[in-house]
Amino acid sequence: MTIDLAAADKLLTTTRSVRKRLDLTRPVPMALIDQCIEIAMQAPTGTNAQNWSFVVVTDQAMRTAIAGFYRQGWEAMLASGYPPPLPEGDPREHVMPKVMDSAGYLGSVLDQVPVFVIPCVKGRVENVPMVAAQASTYGSILPAAWSFMLAARARGLGTAWTTIHLFFHDQVSELLGIPAEWTQAALFPVAYYTGDDFKPAHRLPAESMIHRGRWGSH
Repeated sequence: MTIDLAAADKLLTTTRSVRKRLDLTRPVPMALIDQCIEIAMQAPTGTNAQNWSFVVVTDQAMRTAIAGFYRQGWEAMLASGYPPPLPEGDPREHVMPKVMDSAGYLGSVLDQVPVFVIPCVKGRVENVPMVAAQASTYGSILPAAWSFMLAARARGLGTAWTTIHLFFHDQVSELLGIPAEWTQAALFPVAYYTGDDFKPAHRLPAESMIHRGRWGSH
């Protein structure tokens, strides 16, 4: 089978974090969420463990409670001085105020987003000393989580990768009945998006991130 490179590249380069353009009034069919999860589960996991789960939250009371934790986490993050200042002349400097404003807006409307999807992986890394074990744990859920976002984008759904609610990870786990041995990796607010399309984002030059042969060799 020949892959349509133009279509694939557009999907990969225009899957944006959608916050202000989430349609808060249009219901999202559960069939679409299920399709996205089915696709996500084609992602790799360490030793093919397939030790993942996706918690889909539509109950209004649950969404309201989780949104409350997000807002508390947002306030704690701001109080910590996040984000750190960027170096003078950094090309991301003009974008960060928009990002922070967008994240704050999401918190203010999060309870109105019709669907939350929380990707989880079995295992906890807090007390695991081995970097390999930590990387394997998160490496077994993050590819699937990203695949979910790509599948959603292809179906006209907007998402945003958020982790701010994880300031209250254990409280949210208790609320949702997630067992203690499972780790929440993120929270995706999911809704149809408003507007026509998305464009590639401004990114630092790839060449500055590539080390050829050894670190520091470009």
